[in-house]
Amino acid sequence: VDSGFPRSPRGAVKIARALVALVTFLCFLGSRSRGAYTALAAMEVVITALFFLLYLLKLDKKLSWLFWPLADIFNSVIAALFLLIVCLFAVIIKTNKGTLAGGVLGLVLLALCVADAVLLLRKISLDRPRERTTPAK
Repeated sequence: VDSGFPRSPRGAVKIARALVALVTFLCFLGSRSRGAYTALAAMEVVITALFFLLYLLKLDKKLSWLFWPLADIFNSVIAALFLLIVCLFAVIIKTNKGTLAGGVLGLVLLALCVADAVLLLRKISLDRPRERTTPAK
């Protein structure tokens, strides 16, 4: 277990993303909004929690068949695009106060997704060789 990860900037952003996504999901759920709103927020909670556990348990080093930081960046960018579209619709339509609150929190979540992608992009460099977990033969 990487006990320093939750206190790192990347860990703090992941925790904030999961918490804001959970509150967004609860706002959309409480307002009885359309399925797209609640589904996007719920998927964001689950996927962010899974990436947090992946880094916390150092599984990214054990499961080296995928370059996990790049997959995480891809997830953050795609989530930001979906959040932009869905949450702008939620704010514009604002059928009730729960939908409006969920839309605003979704836009905050969008900013956290962009911040997470920027932090990950600063961490990796595609022109450097990847770190090996096993010795080369």
